[in-house]
Amino acid sequence: MAQATFSVRMDEGLKKQFDRLCAEFGMNTSTAINIFAKTVVRERRIPFEIAAPEVPVSREEGRNAFLALREQAAQSDHADLSLEEINTEIKESRQARKQARV
Repeated sequence: MAQATFSVRMDEGLKKQFDRLCAEFGMNTSTAINIFAKTVVRERRIPFEIAAPEVPVSREEGRNAFLALREQAAQSDHADLSLEEINTEIKESRQARKQARV
């Protein structure tokens, strides 16, 4: 199997901690990353929960976030999609994912 290089940027302190922990596990960092990647591909999910903390949002912050998203959509030419077009894209995406699993 052909090999490829995968480069990741991370905090230097975090990398040192990760390298030390991997050594404690009896493997190098590359092996740990490969185990992670194989698990993600095999299970088709991140093998642990990723969650954001609950942060109360004021009404003004919510409105500002909504307006910012609306502006991004307008700039990317997605603002004019109808609900039917959005649902069609979602349906096509789901069908493509199902076919990829087979």
